[in-house]
Amino acid sequence: MNKPELSIIILNHNTKDLLEDCIKSLEKVKNEANFEVIVSDNGSCDGSLEMLAKDFAWVGIVENGANLGFAKGNNAARKLAKGEYILFLNSDTIVNPGTILETLGYLKKNKDVGAITCKIVLPDGQLDKDARRRFPTPWVSLNRLFLGSGKMYWYGDISPNIVHDVEVIQGAFFMTRKGTLDEVGWFDEDYYLDGEDIDLCWKIRQKGYRIIYYPKVSIMHLKKATKKKLKVKARGPGVDSMEIFYRKRLWGKYPLALNLLVVFGIRLLKLLRTL
Repeated sequence: MNKPELSIIILNHNTKDLLEDCIKSLEKVKNEANFEVIVSDNGSCDGSLEMLAKDFAWVGIVENGANLGFAKGNNAARKLAKGEYILFLNSDTIVNPGTILETLGYLKKNKDVGAITCKIVLPDGQLDKDARRRFPTPWVSLNRLFLGSGKMYWYGDISPNIVHDVEVIQGAFFMTRKGTLDEVGWFDEDYYLDGEDIDLCWKIRQKGYRIIYYPKVSIMHLKKATKKKLKVKARGPGVDSMEIFYRKRLWGKYPLALNLLVVFGIRLLKLLRTL
């Protein structure tokens, strides 16, 4: 087999049926690119590995032996990935025809683009708003979390049907170059669940690359289906990730008083969600 141009990395933790449907959708579009699929398994005990061995012998497998979280789990596939391009894909997604062909083609043609995503659609036909986001600066976060307006955060001011630059794309469908990942250090493993895609986008943009939301093609996302399989409450690590990101990337950009106020707000939010 020729060296693949694209490595598709799918993180799995006890999502056997979802994973099977995801890979079947990829089998239907094998003519769109020379790609390999690597499943990085976070200690599944639901028969996922047996299913892969039986029905998808062509799929590469990384057995992590434990639930390493999103960042470490995806990074574990780095040693196997042979493609010049990398697609991080959630196991709870269905890839529609044309999506890989067009997003990969766009990335190839535009050398100043560091990452790209497609339109991500929920089962009810609505846009998954997390497909395109702005960085959670204090003002953006205040509007979204406490003032009840996520329009700024989720690009509600720009039509979801046009191609445009964004600050953050979602880890459910995150296509980039392996060279870019090597340049920025892949996912930051300080994040366990949530926030790692925001952080990776930050690092990519800091290198001067653009990030593109490309809604001419799409995938379906059975959102939160994978998180339901985790043995931790998703809200806790998600709020923790807010503080990790702020301290890593935004702390030095604002006065100390504002920083302390932001951290207080994040911890208050965590308490409220816990209660």
